[in-house]
Amino acid sequence: MASHAIEVKSLYKIFGPRGKEFVDQVKAGMGKGELNEKHGHVLGLQDINISMPAGGIMVVMGLSGSGKSTLIRHINRLIDPTSGEVLYDGVDVCKMNENDLREFRRHKTAMVFQKFALLPHRTVIENTIYGLEIQGVPDDESRKRAKGWIERVGLKGFENHYPNQLSGGMQQRVGLARALTNDADILLMDEAYSALDPLIRVDMQTVLLDLQKELKKTVVFITHDLDEALRLGDKIAILRDGKVIQQGTGQEIVLKPSDEYITAFVKEVNRGRVINVETIMKPLSGNPEGTPIVVGTVLESAARLMTVSNQTVAHVVDGNGRAIGSIDLATIIAAMVTPISHEKIPQAAE
Repeated sequence: MASHAIEVKSLYKIFGPRGKEFVDQVKAGMGKGELNEKHGHVLGLQDINISMPAGGIMVVMGLSGSGKSTLIRHINRLIDPTSGEVLYDGVDVCKMNENDLREFRRHKTAMVFQKFALLPHRTVIENTIYGLEIQGVPDDESRKRAKGWIERVGLKGFENHYPNQLSGGMQQRVGLARALTNDADILLMDEAYSALDPLIRVDMQTVLLDLQKELKKTVVFITHDLDEALRLGDKIAILRDGKVIQQGTGQEIVLKPSDEYITAFVKEVNRGRVINVETIMKPLSGNPEGTPIVVGTVLESAARLMTVSNQTVAHVVDGNGRAIGSIDLATIIAAMVTPISHEKIPQAAE
């Protein structure tokens, strides 16, 4: 079943007993500090507008206190908004009645947590079928589906192990298998890999990307790590103090940061390993020249190919081998150089 896009429109969250009373004042310019100092309320989200791609990975990133986890919890309404809409298939999740919301959570969304959230007294397969039990799916069918996903995430043979017998990476694979077994359209992943060691984290990113090529789920992935965001995200939104500072593809954010804050974020990125040739190519003028380079090739690889073939120009081809643009070595090198920024990323709000 095809997944659907999620539309977040004019979303505000003000924590406190009288949050709704202050929405108009925040819209008129009241800041986070003033709201807290004068009224004892906390501004969690401010005028969030994001279109999350159907069947793609939407990464929401930011430092601690930026509002990213608050945002993801609005999608399945673990948190109620103060104002605004979260639309799925044209229906506002924020206005669902209790029964519709329960069905939406059971059948349309699945969540993978940073701390794994496995039940310690249940085996791998028993953890994996937990959501299907809640849905009332017969045991035989549940176990058959669960075994398939346990194998897909690389845990075949561990079905009867308990969580304390598994490494952190294996436990997170169980969490992913559990989410996928539910066959939900939307996969919500809140700092899902943050607790893992770096090598295991990269391995789990690969698992997700490989599965996503086939499944085409609508994935909302929360992270504070830009490298992870750039690797996973079809689209990225960067939050700061509850506001979206910039959103777009990873290529757009790295090449055209919207302000000094984003520039400071992306300055350490290895642009040669992130930016693809089609992002900087020029329209063809005349016949294709030089080495053919396939779309999706990163600049570092393109420069290497051109250097080995002793070429300073190349043409970009699509998956069918059709020439669609041209690039030159000087443009590649210029795009690989990180612009100088004098601003440091501010300390995270705790």
